[in-house]
Amino acid sequence: MKRKKPTHAALVRVGRSSAGLGLFAMRAFKKGERIIEYVGRTLSKAEEYSSRSKYLFEVNSRKTIDGMSRSNIARYINHSCKPNCEPEIERGRIFIDAIKNIKVGEELHYDYGEEYFNEHIRPYGCRCAKKH
Repeated sequence: MKRKKPTHAALVRVGRSSAGLGLFAMRAFKKGERIIEYVGRTLSKAEEYSSRSKYLFEVNSRKTIDGMSRSNIARYINHSCKPNCEPEIERGRIFIDAIKNIKVGEELHYDYGEEYFNEHIRPYGCRCAKKH
């Protein structure tokens, strides 16, 4: 399998969205194309459990990335039940890949998963069209 190269962050931008801030494509992305890497400080399990960050991303049972730093613009990708991209974990790193063709100016979304959804989104109401 050919390794995908991460796209430079300048190909996306942070902007206003219906959820507050979001991440938008500055160029078109094809299905399967790598968009950006989700980066941050690596946390131990103990640090993860005591963290109050909303930007925790579990890589595996031993490693979690805290993407809270503002330099991690991938943290601005909002949840959607009908996503256009998805996280791909490769060699302990988290990349965001397009799962549909994405147009210039389109907001990037991925499904945050059931656990995050139930804890952080459901209590406030999901903005997706899908019924829960």
